[in-house]
Amino acid sequence: MFDKIIKTLRLRSIQFVITISFTTISVAAVIFVGFISYSKFSEISEKNAALSTEQLVNQINYNIEYYLSSMINISNVINDSIYTNPNIENADLKEQMLLIQNTRRDIATIALFSENGKIIYSTVQDNLKENSEVNKQKWFQNAMNHSYNLTFSAPHDQNIFENRHDWVVSLSREVNYNDGNKNLKGVLLVDMNYSVIRQLCQNTSIGKNGYIYIVDSDNNIIYNPKQQPINMDLKDNSEGNKLITTKIVSYTNWKVIAVAYTSEMVASKQDIIKFIICVILFSAVLIFLIISVLSAKISEPIKNLEKSMKKVEEGEFNIFVEAKGEDEVVKLSKTFNLMISKVQYLMKQIVVEQESKRQSELDALQAQINPHFLYNTLDSVVWMAESGKNQHVITMVTALAKLFRISISRGLNFITVEQEIEHVKNYLIIQKMRYGDKFNYKINISQEVKQLKTLKLILQPLVENSIYHGIEYMQDEGQIKISACISDGKLLYIVEDNGLGIDSEKLNMILNYDGKINGGSGVGIKNVHERIQLTYGKQYGLEIESELEVGTTIKIWLPNINGVSDEKKQ
Repeated sequence: MFDKIIKTLRLRSIQFVITISFTTISVAAVIFVGFISYSKFSEISEKNAALSTEQLVNQINYNIEYYLSSMINISNVINDSIYTNPNIENADLKEQMLLIQNTRRDIATIALFSENGKIIYSTVQDNLKENSEVNKQKWFQNAMNHSYNLTFSAPHDQNIFENRHDWVVSLSREVNYNDGNKNLKGVLLVDMNYSVIRQLCQNTSIGKNGYIYIVDSDNNIIYNPKQQPINMDLKDNSEGNKLITTKIVSYTNWKVIAVAYTSEMVASKQDIIKFIICVILFSAVLIFLIISVLSAKISEPIKNLEKSMKKVEEGEFNIFVEAKGEDEVVKLSKTFNLMISKVQYLMKQIVVEQESKRQSELDALQAQINPHFLYNTLDSVVWMAESGKNQHVITMVTALAKLFRISISRGLNFITVEQEIEHVKNYLIIQKMRYGDKFNYKINISQEVKQLKTLKLILQPLVENSIYHGIEYMQDEGQIKISACISDGKLLYIVEDNGLGIDSEKLNMILNYDGKINGGSGVGIKNVHERIQLTYGKQYGLEIESELEVGTTIKIWLPNINGVSDEKKQ
């Protein structure tokens, strides 16, 4: 179908112009809409990505806060128990701490230390290392330096107990406890397994390369999902188009930081561009096909009108264009039909006028031939009468009567070949009586041509020309041969003589020259040739071959037409 449409489209044709114009406009509109849609989609996707990342950070922050809050509550419960207990050496207190330890598997250690770092009680059965120096531990010092405040340490390896190496986040606080009658200060330690915080963060995903990390107030890493160091400069965007979201964790001043790459969060802009390009290409082809069909429907009446005009250019005027399509095309079709009608009318008028003109020319030519022949014949009769050849005069006048009877032919211009031969035979009888032994003649006519229709009085002027201009001035006896037959489907007359002949220059002038032929030779020949061509067309007429002192042969070509028409003066 696509190939067929392409073949019907011609450059600069109305269908081509409509198809290309509307396709270009439509495709441009589709491209514009695609560009706007892509820009808007990218903007919305980036906003959604930012919102999604923010929601993810909020959720992680909430989970961490919830978890830390539960640890704080545990710490508060133990602190209240220590503070209200009259004696630190209390089995119930120890049992309570141990119970909490056993019920919360995310707690690695619960321990109480004096202000100089001596262990008072611990849920761990192992002893402190001899060189542990608890009072120099950062979590211990932070608790002592921030009275009545909770502190959370960065993840670290808790190795103060023998045979223990736990990766923990330590919650430490200053507490007051009673030892007999003394109220002393100490440090309560709750070690939380770091794996819990890691699990809260590591199950999140932000694209292919995005990640979440947690730092404390001093930008010490608390959680880092990457194996290599990360860039914590939030203003540094050297890694690409980053979307950074930060949230502060309550109780700790920790910061949950999410790093997302917008190029990934927009669902791959290249895929979107490819999809839009495919849509544009598909739309362009579909639009082209639809508009091609519509333009073909619109331009079809105009193409039909164009085809009709080409036929008129080729000379075919019997055409009628059906008026259909849009109003303008209908008006053009009606105007075209009206124009063709007027052209046909004018052509008929021209044919009538030309026919009338042609008939007038034929009549004028006929008028030139008949007086010329009559003058020559009467001249011969007078000469014979003066010579006292009465019997010859009778024969000649009888032949002349037959000659004129055929010439008149009841006003017809067309007679049979047999009548035309009879006419020239009577003429030869007259001329033979005049010239005596000056020439002889021979007539040969095939039986098949006798009843064919022919233009009359075409042989006599040629024979007359042979006698007057070819044989009359010869010393030897002249010979005239006349024949009629069918050749190449045409009627062919041949008139031959052995007269003086015609030189090539005059021979060329006889049939082709428009002016007057000097010396009178060739007038009859030229008139016969013009009559034949005016009657039958340019493909018919005379062919002349002549050689000086040898003779002349004239071939007369006519159409092969059967029967005799009664139509007058066609």
